[in-house]
Amino acid sequence: QVQLVESGGGLVQAGGSLRLSCVVSGSTRSINVVGWYRQAPGKQRELVAGISSGRSTNYADSVKGRFAISRDNAKNTVYLQMNSLKPEDTAVYYCKAVSYVSNIIYWGQGTQVTVSS
Repeated sequence: QVQLVESGGGLVQAGGSLRLSCVVSGSTRSINVVGWYRQAPGKQRELVAGISSGRSTNYADSVKGRFAISRDNAKNTVYLQMNSLKPEDTAVYYCKAVSYVSNIIYWGQGTQVTVSS
């Protein structure tokens, strides 16, 4: 059993910062968190930031220079540091993990981020 638990969301004013955490628990040996996604009301889920096992990263154009993804393998945790937040960043943020043995995809329950103008 694999569980992903996101935390760190909340309400923040435009220009503010939040740090999201994604903790992986359970059978984590073959699990790799691959990135953070977000879904705003009425929109499709989109990739915000990806990270490889080798720690290379990629970002959506809309968040480049403002967001940073990182991982702490000792804590089975992946972070998303979000700075200079904008109202259009408002969404539910999810972390995604993949088993490199079975290719099963896992999602967390999501954490709400609301940015007021």
